[in-house]
Amino acid sequence: MSARPTPTASSARQPAPREPSPRTLEVDGSTTAYWDYGAADAATTLVLVHGFRGDHHGLQPIAERLTEFRVIVPDLPGFGASDPLSERVHDIDGYAAWLSAFIADVRPTGRFVLLGHSFGSIVVSAMLGRADSAASVPESPRPDLVVLVNPIGAPALKGPRAIFTRLAIFYYWLAAALPESLGFGLLRNRAIVRVMSEAMAKTKDRRLRAWIHGQHAQYFSAFANRAVVLEAFKASVGHDVSEYASSITEPVLLIAADRDDITPIAAQRRLQTLFPDASLHVVNGVGHLVHYEAPEEAADQVRAFVIEHGTDA
Repeated sequence: MSARPTPTASSARQPAPREPSPRTLEVDGSTTAYWDYGAADAATTLVLVHGFRGDHHGLQPIAERLTEFRVIVPDLPGFGASDPLSERVHDIDGYAAWLSAFIADVRPTGRFVLLGHSFGSIVVSAMLGRADSAASVPESPRPDLVVLVNPIGAPALKGPRAIFTRLAIFYYWLAAALPESLGFGLLRNRAIVRVMSEAMAKTKDRRLRAWIHGQHAQYFSAFANRAVVLEAFKASVGHDVSEYASSITEPVLLIAADRDDITPIAAQRRLQTLFPDASLHVVNGVGHLVHYEAPEEAADQVRAFVIEHGTDA
């Protein structure tokens, strides 16, 4: 695991990094890699679902801070060390079905908390909001609590940031239109990845910014093939959490950021009202990278949410 800079003044309380156990599961005919922190018989288990084009490394800063819980972080199919889906398309139904099957197979112990970041927030919400559909077969246990970090709370093609989404759509369209090798190279172009990283990072801390750019350079292009990325991108801009919110009856914690360029804070406040039972915590001075720029605050909020709802371990 790579060393990280100190992201906040409160990092004096940062725990010593705990090494996860790498594991694999055969899920729907393909191999899912996941990282398991903590005891198998823990009273509370958290399953963390990362965002588009990332892998488990992105949620590692939060997982490491939740030392009193068991934390399980898989790589989404087709990203990181996980194989692509062999029996489904990498659309929202495919990912929702995979997550349901993964949870059923991993069998979380004790109280179960399900967390999704960014695109992972859509996958989590789709799985829960479509629990009566074919997308969630095989049936998995419902979580006791749900946490959505930087949730995609509104349609990507609406609102003041829509121009950036359209530029991204053109980028992925061009990657699909080019010959395989050229398209694959465009998707992994380090200069484009760096521009994206520069745009999303809001911190003024040079050391932290350099570390964030290094994480994106190392892991943002860890995908299996061009088809996976293009299918997943269509899923990420074609859906949002608001579609499923009214059907998610579990207590929900939304951890949003006031400088998020993907879902403005006003849209996050509207999203909160769509859930039957949701609270909203806003991280100030941070954008879409809460997991990198404010992992301590995010972990503290998750911990407090779990304790509020009945357990501290």
